[in-house]
Amino acid sequence: MVAKHVAQLMEGMQLSAEVQGVSNLADFKNICKSFDPDIVHCHGCWQYSIVNAGNFARKQGARIVLSPHGQLEPWVLEDKPLQEKFHKTALWQKPFVEKAFALIAFGKMEQQYLIKLNWNPRIEVIHNAVITNSTTQEKMCAQTFAVYQKVMDSNVLEQMDDDTQQLMATIIKTGTLGDRRWVELQVPETIDWRRILIYAEHQNIRNYIDYGINLLGLSALSLDTEQLPAYFPKSYQRPQSIKTMIGEYKGNETDYLVRMIRQIEKQPLLLHLIEFTRELYRDTVDDDALQEAIEEKGLTKFAGRLMQVLHEQTLLDEGYMIVDPINDRGTQKIRESISNHLKI
Repeated sequence: MVAKHVAQLMEGMQLSAEVQGVSNLADFKNICKSFDPDIVHCHGCWQYSIVNAGNFARKQGARIVLSPHGQLEPWVLEDKPLQEKFHKTALWQKPFVEKAFALIAFGKMEQQYLIKLNWNPRIEVIHNAVITNSTTQEKMCAQTFAVYQKVMDSNVLEQMDDDTQQLMATIIKTGTLGDRRWVELQVPETIDWRRILIYAEHQNIRNYIDYGINLLGLSALSLDTEQLPAYFPKSYQRPQSIKTMIGEYKGNETDYLVRMIRQIEKQPLLLHLIEFTRELYRDTVDDDALQEAIEEKGLTKFAGRLMQVLHEQTLLDEGYMIVDPINDRGTQKIRESISNHLKI
């Protein structure tokens, strides 16, 4: 029945995606290396070969979707010998389920059991056309493909190549300063607009991105990113303007910039980096007073690390840096905090 389900999915997906299916680990590893899949859909979770395949694919950069096929329901777990259940669950089954990007349950009952198990919160319900007449093969395949798309539209920064990230930084700087003359535009042969726009939506910087695209005269994909579903980490909250965190500007530019630095130190967010960059380009900034203030607050070293990250993320020019940039382990932690903001 599992094989029939997989066969129906493969048949129904042919027009939507390039699909390969395998039933043994050796063939899977060979195909995974040559095929370079975006998603690997694993079926079942009691055979170690499936777990091995999923772990291998994840190391190759694929994202895992898992259909347990009822194998995590209570009566299945209770039927297993205690030693086998403890060994498999503790050593590899639970970690495998936890690391899956999404779980697909075949009904509300299985969904409730998976919720109660609390191994992975990203659970979708898609009825199995092989075992029920409540759905069709076409509907099952369409819903499964929608889950695949949701997986691919999550944490898109992780999937961007260097050229796309560099173009995005150029767009951000243009949109931040409102002037294309500040940048040197290098357009890649292929622009991954979908990921740029989705990332902008999830970081709440779509207004800067749209403005920058317009000023640069680029033709972007028309995409309503607000309506696209995606998975987020448990801790994710949509970024809000730094003004909502530290209050409005009340006339003391130096004090306001110091408060911005303190907030960024607590939680570096791309939106706040952009807003801080925008402030640094103002003619009213008193560099000497700001340097003195951050030194008094013990923020000089963090400010140096921040200058380095701003140079990379918003293309801050050297002449507008308040201190010399620092590139050390602390700087790497800021980079990782930004890049991991949407990590599942």
